[in-house]
Amino acid sequence: MENDCTAVEINGLPTYDGRYILYNVLGNLFEVSAKYSPSIQPVGRGAYAIVWYSTNSETKDEVAIKKIGNAFDNWVDTKRTLREIKLLCHMDHENIIKIKDIIPPPEKEKFNDVYIVYVLMDTDLHQIICSSQALTDDHCQYFLYQLLRGLKYLHSANVLHRDLKPGNLLLNANCDLKICDFGLARTTSETDFMTEYVVTRWYRAPELLLNTYEYTAAIDIWSVGCILMEILRREPLFPGKDYA
Repeated sequence: MENDCTAVEINGLPTYDGRYILYNVLGNLFEVSAKYSPSIQPVGRGAYAIVWYSTNSETKDEVAIKKIGNAFDNWVDTKRTLREIKLLCHMDHENIIKIKDIIPPPEKEKFNDVYIVYVLMDTDLHQIICSSQALTDDHCQYFLYQLLRGLKYLHSANVLHRDLKPGNLLLNANCDLKICDFGLARTTSETDFMTEYVVTRWYRAPELLLNTYEYTAAIDIWSVGCILMEILRREPLFPGKDYA
């Protein structure tokens, strides 16, 4: 997910008798519970979601709200959204991003956007790698330790992440790391065919490049190796536009 730190003025319009507030942020409409107030900076945006800083006025917690717009327009996005919510609601680990809330729609019979509230993190590993921030051996070891720790938890629950990359590893100022974006994750007990189109290409294991429909948790370990080398080199290990 790309970071976007453009400062913006935000004025909200109360809706549904003040129970919800509608915000227009950089041309994107956010309709959230009145207890949440977006701040002046977006966290980032991805292919199918936008994330904003916010504050819960009841608890004073700073959170990140991800809006998945038009979540039900196609089956792929719908399945990704449901998969992420179902898996993360059962996860409880220091190195896995935590869902704090799911904002209920004002009208349950007709809605098309989904708002998920997460623990707020400061940045992601991709942004750190691309920055001028110095990374010591201690940094590398600590990042790798936390990544493997979180991955062990996932694999012990028979869950494959299937999209590990620096942009999906969130960090805070204390260098605490949390794995995020479970839209492509799945349990090993699922009986439908495993698709080969998973994992961002640069972090994709050889068996996936060969279009196999059967693979194991080893695909996540391959991605970890690519990420480690990227931390050390400050550039992707296997960049490319195709399989050649």
